[in-house]
Amino acid sequence: MRKINISEAEGNLALCFDTSLDARSFARTKLAQCITDPGFIVFPDGASKIWKASGVMEEGNTMKIYGPVFTGERLDALMDSSESNARDKALQAIIIWIRAKLALGEVLSSNNPGAAFIAGFEETETENPKGSIFFAPETVSERCLFAEGLSINRFNCPDLQRMEAAAYCAGTLLYEVMTGARLFTVSDHIHQDMREGNYVPASLINPGLDEKIIELIETALSLPISKKKTTESGTAILNNILNSLTAKGEEALVSSFARSLTEEEVARCAKEKGRYMKKKNVSLKANRFLLRNKPVLIGVLAGLVFITFVTVSMIKSRTGQPTTAGLSSQNVIVSYYEALSSLNHTFMEECILGADKSDVDMVINYFVVNKVKQAHERDFQASIIPARVWKDNGGELPAPNVFGVTDLSVEHMSGSERDISISYRINYTLWFPIEPFSSVRSDQMTLTKKRGNWRITTIRRTILEE
Repeated sequence: MRKINISEAEGNLALCFDTSLDARSFARTKLAQCITDPGFIVFPDGASKIWKASGVMEEGNTMKIYGPVFTGERLDALMDSSESNARDKALQAIIIWIRAKLALGEVLSSNNPGAAFIAGFEETETENPKGSIFFAPETVSERCLFAEGLSINRFNCPDLQRMEAAAYCAGTLLYEVMTGARLFTVSDHIHQDMREGNYVPASLINPGLDEKIIELIETALSLPISKKKTTESGTAILNNILNSLTAKGEEALVSSFARSLTEEEVARCAKEKGRYMKKKNVSLKANRFLLRNKPVLIGVLAGLVFITFVTVSMIKSRTGQPTTAGLSSQNVIVSYYEALSSLNHTFMEECILGADKSDVDMVINYFVVNKVKQAHERDFQASIIPARVWKDNGGELPAPNVFGVTDLSVEHMSGSERDISISYRINYTLWFPIEPFSSVRSDQMTLTKKRGNWRITTIRRTILEE
């Protein structure tokens, strides 16, 4: 049942917000203080005015906040409509919503589509011009939507603010209307999915979708993802979306932004989607395992770090540090990648002198995770297998426990064993234990002779294929 509706208040029609709270609960939550929170009405020409609640009344043992009437259809209802032309109507509503957000600018207004009412889409007549939109007061409307059972908002990320939050919401709305599929299912992990970008790309749901629209959606949805975050402002993203949607006219249809595909293209896209979903599921299960067992893993990891520290200290005190003494420059390189494959981060650190240590950090992470799983899972038996050993035995996929380097080739570039420094180019394939795909890489290394031993001082990496 809709908790935001038009009913009678003090003998007149009013827009009512039914909080579903009795008088005592209403007082305890201090919602009466929210009566001064403004709403906003934005007209098609960009002009706007403030909407203010008129009062509070008790009806049917529940407290309601009411104010001036605004007749319109909720944006979330348009998005979820099952009518034959629902997606086209929703697209027009999104255009109105974005234009109004840009007109308000930095003025705070609710981004929840359930709190946006658009005139001209309902069956009854309205006193407001078609295309007018009412943004309900945020706190009161959120309480009403919660009472309706909409406690999880699939359109908004709680990590974003102001125009960035509006741009992200526009991206989710555009994704759903252009693909006909939900971006996220309502679950306990929805906000985590937003932060991780855990969704199927629009290009795989609707392969014929216009590339510009796909780019705009991806840009908006990257806002809460730290590793993919765009440098564009929320205002710029909204403007770009609006310009693209209105380029084909104010009444553009969803179908005008997509082309039909050949049978070959459909088959290729289906295969690509299958590969993507397989890879995504493997990665998601690993992430969920780490998140679910985070307290235990932290305790085990802390213990392992302490044990590792004590053990390494004892070994160093008795046998000394590993060394590259006696190795030629090329042997140092080969030994470095062999150590990577066998998770021997101690020897890798000895090979490096000033060069980037991201390989060492990666190996340490896999080493620790492997040990944690052995400690945490009683039936865990499979340890990480060096990729070269795996390939020599046939290299069959899937290979969830394989890690390391195969197809290693070392090419001399400059310098000699008699010089202080020497450079090589190294091409190889790197396999990861939880990923079913490999990464083809090319490293340019410079080694410098230090106290008679060759050490890696520079690593310049190029990723050729993933």
